[in-house]
Amino acid sequence: MDVWEFWKDDNERVRERYELSAGRIAQIPGEATVPQPYRDYFIQVARFAGQICGLADKLQKGWFGQASLGELQALNQELYGDILPGHYEESYGNPAFAARKLGREFGPLLSFLYTELRCGISCAFEGRLPQITAANEALIEIYNLFEGKDGKSLPKMQEVKDVLYWYISDYTDQTVRHWIWERLSPQWSFAKDIIMEEDLSDLRYLYRFGEYISPSELSMAGFLNSLPEETLRSMADTYVEGFRKGFEVMGRDLSKKKTVLIRYELGLEPMIRRAVEGFERIGLTPLFCRTPVSVVNRDPNRKAGWFSSSPNKQYDYDHRYDSAIFMGNTVKERKLSVIKAALEEFKEEASWYAGPAVVETFGEAGFSPVNKEECFALSGYQENVVRSYNNEFTQLMNRYVPEEETSFTIIAFPRPEIGEPYGEIFKEIIRINTLDYEVYKDLQQKLIDVLDQADYVEIKGKDGNVTDLRVKLHPLSNPETETNFENCVADVNIPLGEVFTSPKLMGTDGLLNVKSVYIGDFQFKNLKLWFENGMVKDYSCDNMEDKGQSRKLVRQVIMKNHESLPIGEFAIGTNTTAYAMGRKYGIVDRLPILIVEKMGPHFAVGDTCYSWAEDFPMYNPDGKEMVARENEVSALRRENVSAAYFSCHTDITIPYDELESIAACLKEGERKEIIRDGRFVLPGLETLNVPLEEG
Repeated sequence: MDVWEFWKDDNERVRERYELSAGRIAQIPGEATVPQPYRDYFIQVARFAGQICGLADKLQKGWFGQASLGELQALNQELYGDILPGHYEESYGNPAFAARKLGREFGPLLSFLYTELRCGISCAFEGRLPQITAANEALIEIYNLFEGKDGKSLPKMQEVKDVLYWYISDYTDQTVRHWIWERLSPQWSFAKDIIMEEDLSDLRYLYRFGEYISPSELSMAGFLNSLPEETLRSMADTYVEGFRKGFEVMGRDLSKKKTVLIRYELGLEPMIRRAVEGFERIGLTPLFCRTPVSVVNRDPNRKAGWFSSSPNKQYDYDHRYDSAIFMGNTVKERKLSVIKAALEEFKEEASWYAGPAVVETFGEAGFSPVNKEECFALSGYQENVVRSYNNEFTQLMNRYVPEEETSFTIIAFPRPEIGEPYGEIFKEIIRINTLDYEVYKDLQQKLIDVLDQADYVEIKGKDGNVTDLRVKLHPLSNPETETNFENCVADVNIPLGEVFTSPKLMGTDGLLNVKSVYIGDFQFKNLKLWFENGMVKDYSCDNMEDKGQSRKLVRQVIMKNHESLPIGEFAIGTNTTAYAMGRKYGIVDRLPILIVEKMGPHFAVGDTCYSWAEDFPMYNPDGKEMVARENEVSALRRENVSAAYFSCHTDITIPYDELESIAACLKEGERKEIIRDGRFVLPGLETLNVPLEEG
């Protein structure tokens, strides 16, 4: 795709403004019309904005094709060096530094402006001048507010905030519409063309994406290039087949669909290329959209597209709530109206959409964030607005892309940061991702047959894990045709190895504790959640010395700023092979939740696994209907859909060696133990202990 030809009309509409803004910005470093310390800020960010304009011009003229790997690496370092950890303490991208240099009022606002200018990197590579122009004009307008001041008669903070508000508001129509379009339309093939047409053995291709490229992406791409063709095919086929099976096991018609959204992290292109070919063989055209970088569409809780490793996770963390500058009901309603109009405009493309196929990576060291008072935070009012927006957005999407007509799949592979021997670990993960479906299906059915007799399940920890939890199960009207637990093998959730349910809330009580668990980028230490009638009533962790800051981290990352959340899922993982592998290489604490949730009992807070699809039957391989698809909160959808969903689902797993017992407790008082001291003791499940003993 020639992006400059693709966006030609859009670019021509702003060409004059773009050139005027670029020319004006080029003058700023040579002027002395703004008092210190603000002059230094405007000089630095103007130089960066000018660099983006220069980069866009070079790329349009075909510079990339002639650039050497060394030149591309130097450019990448130049573009991202300012926010890398070694320079971040003196970067205007750091709200704390900006506040220290520019004052508590203006510093965080001007730091935000700089982050929006940084979005121009991806725009330059994608050939989009309107977004670059909008950010340039916001910079010039704020610069004008400071011009001619003497340091004592500075502009009012509200004047600066107003410029930023209108910068966001005025371009919402364009940016939000494009975001919806990219997620649904096969027309936008920027990333797909790189993946399918570039020479992937020439690692220069990675820099075409316009993302930060670390040694990890280079190493991972190099490693995948070294794998045999049959290995790459096997990886891709497992991923594609998992997606196809998702439709099959859910009884949904894949033949009606034409597109699938591939979400992945850069460095995996040799495998992704084979996956594109695999999806096309089953009649699906893969879509690729970049994870949003601008605050307008960025989600602080997840990355919903393709992306690269972060140049600095603290930078991301510091700016996660920049939307506090403008978020309110007016912006919420405007975004939703644009989304609704876009979905109506692209309703045919929406009808083609089969769902997301996700490839995750793992292996990075845990991130311990620093909470800074200079960073923006959502007010209580804004938190309610965001929750309302998320709920209404999900309803809108479900109207045009019904949940009951789509599926998904998720698979994960290690990054080089996992350590040595990286090649061995990678091959072990491939093996775990391709374990025998039929073997686990039969083993897990034995487990379900016992669990279906239970009134509740009791989980207790040991050796410092103080878990003491009782999970209430739904009553079965007809055990011959109904089940409480889904038999989850290798389809949507790879690797295989769990049985799960949506518990009843009333009667689910106690303490959930885990010594260490990764949730997203964060490693939580001694995490505790207290449940009362299925709702989280308190929580804590030991990540920070300040208990209040630790609670704040749990509230933001796990509770997603909700006051309370229901338990949405209870599961028992059976993939002891994965656990033994993790223990063998000393990487249990580096494995992603996708694998870890198969390595012991896990619990999710938030929505159930069946949110928005509770009323559609789901059957296990044995033909029984899985009836535990809702709880007392999600049942409220019939009366008040806004009260039924939370737009989050966060898994937390207790590893086998922290378990004293898991027992199915029957109404008659009988107690059938499933796990004792980290080993399966239920008759018929002895095979699952073999990897644990061998490991």
